[in-house]
Amino acid sequence: MNSALRQEYLQAIGIDTWVKRGAPVAAAKETFAAPPAAPMRADPLPAAGVERERGVDWPELQARVAACTRCPLHATRTQTVFGVGSRQAQWLIVGEAPGAEEDARGEPFVGRAGQLLNSMLRAVGLAREQVYIANVLKCRPPGNRDPAPAEAAECLPYLEQQIALLKPKILLAVGRIAAQNLLRTDSALSRLRLKQHRFGHSQVPLIATYHPAYLLRTPADKRKAWEDLKFAREVCARV
Repeated sequence: MNSALRQEYLQAIGIDTWVKRGAPVAAAKETFAAPPAAPMRADPLPAAGVERERGVDWPELQARVAACTRCPLHATRTQTVFGVGSRQAQWLIVGEAPGAEEDARGEPFVGRAGQLLNSMLRAVGLAREQVYIANVLKCRPPGNRDPAPAEAAECLPYLEQQIALLKPKILLAVGRIAAQNLLRTDSALSRLRLKQHRFGHSQVPLIATYHPAYLLRTPADKRKAWEDLKFAREVCARV
């Protein structure tokens, strides 16, 4: 990607210039300031949960999600939100759960948050069509409340099988709730960022960052999100 186009995308997420302290300006946009951290390994899912969907192909997995009644959320959903994107994607983007608009349209990350996510991806040279986007939960929690642990536990095997089919190089967990559920931790997002974690049976590298909806409310943290994206790109290049 040429520098002018990248600058346009950076401006779209609210960043005019990225400068590493002490670095020449010419190199600033391609430099990440924090050193790589030692990997933190997340506990795999229980074997029974992983095995539940193992070996299922894309059409069958999507059909199982559409018909799922494993938790009470099936009673209040409009439709399930399976995921969208390239099934040859190197990047898997995972949020916490569908919101009202996602529940209505059956697609994750639409509306203003989705537009910002698209800009964030373009800033590191990726189009929405090149990645795969999903959520921890496939159904909307009423009132957009946080997912309950039991709900996440029932849905995670679906995500595990999506990962098994995709074989992505990296998983980008967007938002505190997604990161905490995937990593089985109550640590603050500030402690999870800029570290290479691992998720589930496949132990795919996982990087945590801010949710686009949060960045719309707190634009000052867009620079931190840019740090996370650059770190994720570096990790992906090493895989």
